[in-house]
Amino acid sequence: MKKIAFLLLFAFGFGVAKAGDNPQVIKIKTSAICGMCKRKIEKNLAFEKGIEDVNLDIPSKVLTVTYNAKKTNPATIKKIVADTGYDADEVVATPEAYEKLSSCCKKEAAASHK
Repeated sequence: MKKIAFLLLFAFGFGVAKAGDNPQVIKIKTSAICGMCKRKIEKNLAFEKGIEDVNLDIPSKVLTVTYNAKKTNPATIKKIVADTGYDADEVVATPEAYEKLSSCCKKEAAASHK
């Protein structure tokens, strides 16, 4: 009986702690163009501590990230996107990462499709 009471108390305590995390959501305009861009950005953000959910809408180029503000922040998230080779709002893609992108994922490719 004591074990059951302990387990219930532990589960309740974990639930309260989890509810207090209060996830934040940020929307970031990117320079992503295609499905390959989407996979690359989402994959790189998935490994960041505190990132709970990532979704890049390709037509609007808007990246929606749900994160734990105790573990990461918007500046870090934007830096990861820039270090992946894509612009993230006012943060420009790092030149080294941009040069490693496939030619179809570069901004010049998007301009030629218009």
